[in-house]
Amino acid sequence: MFPIRDTQPSYSKPVVTVFLIVINVLVFLFEFSLGPYEQNAFIATYGLTPDRFHFVNVLTSMFLHGGWMHVLGNMWFLWIFGDNIEDILGHGKYLIFYLLCGVAAALTQTMLSPGSRVPMVGASGAIAGVMGAYTLKFPRSQIRTLVFIFFFITTFDVPAWVMLIYWFGIQLISGVGSIGYSQVSQGGTASFAHVGGFLAGMALVNLLRPQQRYTRRRDLSW
Repeated sequence: MFPIRDTQPSYSKPVVTVFLIVINVLVFLFEFSLGPYEQNAFIATYGLTPDRFHFVNVLTSMFLHGGWMHVLGNMWFLWIFGDNIEDILGHGKYLIFYLLCGVAAALTQTMLSPGSRVPMVGASGAIAGVMGAYTLKFPRSQIRTLVFIFFFITTFDVPAWVMLIYWFGIQLISGVGSIGYSQVSQGGTASFAHVGGFLAGMALVNLLRPQQRYTRRRDLSW
């Protein structure tokens, strides 16, 4: 299942979401402009390698990506779900929320794979936090979803909570299945980062206290 759009309206301009998308794309374009050796060195320097953990790399790794599909997929998910979370938190709190989710995601993966020498890159941990918050705050929103069934492609609407909990379950199962292989893996998906980010998003969205206008609007819409 791949989300196309959601039905939840946003009542403010998602300036921080757009800013984050632009920064991620610009950094990736810089990566793409490098030669293979320089690109590997850049990722090794600014990605997060659990075996030689540095906190500054927790932040820099959030803005690096491993390929076109990686960055485009992440930015698409951020665009679909990020505007609504920015709308209810406000621009400043939303930026703090996003970064904290990314930190929680990176620390989760690091704690569970402390000996890994593979650099972690990507915004997906922070975006998982956005998705966790969306699950909690907009469970009844409908997600127009693209589905591939053998040779056929179709779309249908799925409740947000169904799609996002399904996504979370896949990450959790993948993470558990990866235990014992992380130190010898040459790459792959940091599933526990997604799990940690998702749970952090569910916790932080309430701790940061959504704006009162959202509470009133939610009561009317439900």
